Amino acid sequence: MGSITRSFANNIGSSGILTASAVTNATVEDVTSFDNAASNATLVLLSTQTASNSATISFTTGLDSTYDAYEIKVINAKPATDDIFLQFNFSTDSGSNYNVTKTTSLFTTYHNEADTDNVFAYNTTNDLAQSTAFQSIGNSTGLGNGADENQCVVLQLFNPSSTTYVKHFIVTSQYYSADNYSVNSYIGGYCNTTSAVNAIQFKMSSGNISDGIFKLYGVKKS
Repeated sequence: MGSITRSFANNIGSSGILTASAVTNATVEDVTSFDNAASNATLVLLSTQTASNSATISFTTGLDSTYDAYEIKVINAKPATDDIFLQFNFSTDSGSNYNVTKTTSLFTTYHNEADTDNVFAYNTTNDLAQSTAFQSIGNSTGLGNGADENQCVVLQLFNPSSTTYVKHFIVTSQYYSADNYSVNSYIGGYCNTTSAVNAIQFKMSSGNISDGIFKLYGVKKS
């Protein structure tokens, strides 16, 4: 029996099942996935939408009781209009209306390219108090629409299907502003409703979303 055959045979258990040491990147070629293998990934991608001069981007399915928490990643969102804000709002009727009552707090750090202005401060311009308005993601300085200007966002939503508790959310964002600032903003808040939140919509405060990738993930239960 040759050395290769002998090595393989030594990794077969008494019940005829391969041992863990028999299956490695070096021993299994051209395999991209195993049907019954457990995944260690925390985030489960549910859907992806790509903006192309879009008035809105909405997720009207996927937010349900399957997961206790959800995460939305916005990658390189670019506005068609200069100096405006990416905004979001929630729905309790599967997207017929985006008008959930929210209370939020927002603080921002920013620094300009000329190194002449830098701030770390609470922002009263875009916070909300028991408001059904869309929440703006950013400082008083708006998002630019230059060739290389864009915004990236992570939005976390917790237990949206609960009919007992308010729905908390956390947003972190980084963008290139219309007047050449690096703007890093943080939003915390809650949807003041005990109805299940089952949809979310993004839009610009003026004009369309020229470009951007929007991904909805479920956070795997432990």
